[in-house]
Amino acid sequence: MHILLIHQYFLEDHAAGGSRWNEMARIWVQEGHSVTVIAGDVHYMLVKEDQTAGRAFDVNRNADGVLVIRCKGSKYYHKGILGRFWSYISFAFMAIYAGMRFANANYECVLVTSPPLLVGIPGWFLSKWKRIPLVLEIRDLWPESAIEMGVLKNKWLIWLSYQFETYLYRKAQLINVLTPAFRERLIREKCVDTNKIVTISNAADFRLSERALCSACTGGLRARLGLGGKFVIIYVGAHGLANDLMQLLEAAALLSGTDAHFLLIGDGMQKKMLIEEAHSRGLTNVSFLDPVSKEQVFEYILAADVGVAVLKKADIFRTVYSNKTFDYLSCKKPVLMAIDGVSRDLVEQANAGIFAEPGNPADLARKIKIYMNDRELLGRHGENGYRFVHMHFDRKKLAEDFLKCIDNQLEVTGKSAIFDIQKVN
Repeated sequence: MHILLIHQYFLEDHAAGGSRWNEMARIWVQEGHSVTVIAGDVHYMLVKEDQTAGRAFDVNRNADGVLVIRCKGSKYYHKGILGRFWSYISFAFMAIYAGMRFANANYECVLVTSPPLLVGIPGWFLSKWKRIPLVLEIRDLWPESAIEMGVLKNKWLIWLSYQFETYLYRKAQLINVLTPAFRERLIREKCVDTNKIVTISNAADFRLSERALCSACTGGLRARLGLGGKFVIIYVGAHGLANDLMQLLEAAALLSGTDAHFLLIGDGMQKKMLIEEAHSRGLTNVSFLDPVSKEQVFEYILAADVGVAVLKKADIFRTVYSNKTFDYLSCKKPVLMAIDGVSRDLVEQANAGIFAEPGNPADLARKIKIYMNDRELLGRHGENGYRFVHMHFDRKKLAEDFLKCIDNQLEVTGKSAIFDIQKVN
């Protein structure tokens, strides 16, 4: 099977950040299939110094054998809401041209992963142009998330976004959602045909975590970071408005004078503000590090005692799984879950963490003290989580399941499917 994937934030080799589709594409290629990706060249967290340099399009195979067509992104992406909105629009139309000009193979389907929702424009157009089915993946509910975060306020644009969303759901032959809560909302509130919807969630990449578990020298890393003897709470990910990391600084202030130390790895629009705030408060128990590659991030997780997952207190985030949760659990680290809803349900079902009320730093500080005072519980929760994600959220198994779902849907609708299901049995 040859799949054309449209993903604005598909990572470059060894880049930091959410690597769901880098991992999925690698597994599919290893199984004997082909993947072509149309992507942007702007990282969703990082600002490139040479962003104005280079060609409009770059076509190369990555280290995993995936053909990647990169479209030059807007240099204004990291310059506020208007800059980000312009980058969405410009990518949508550059992706259309890239698909017509450079994506010339015979594809079984075009797969679009959102957000942003506007990637649906090239997805829909190229599915028509190439006469192949459209498969839609929903990683986050847009436009709801943008509205609740205050990013999307214009009533006309909100109406238009909902209309376009409905149109995409109708035209997609298959829709993958990342959580059961997404599925329920699509069926209940958006009247999407249940036969179209499958759930292939985020997962743990045990290829990397197992390697780190076998070889990482956590004591040496702790020493280099000046964290010897500390109880380390790690956060890995974006430092943006939705992440609401200020509550971590407030919890750190409450834990001042204890062995608790917060290690924040990543980047984003609010990172500079957070560093300045930590400095102004004199917080010596908070460290900020630049993003590291996915291979390296597991070494830092293993050097920590517990991982924290946090998002702004908002109803829409009750429907999401925190991506970083799976990385923590695959490294046998329990999770302090400051997100209510399905993410909380996951760690409580696995008995692999403790829930802290979102937006309540005092509660988070209290929950951290529970682990600090009970190392047996800490270890038990870590082992529980590792077994749970191994059983239910193994990236390789879920990637294979996704291919089965695509092939089955193509067969049901009478499309030719050359995928041999025996490959993934």
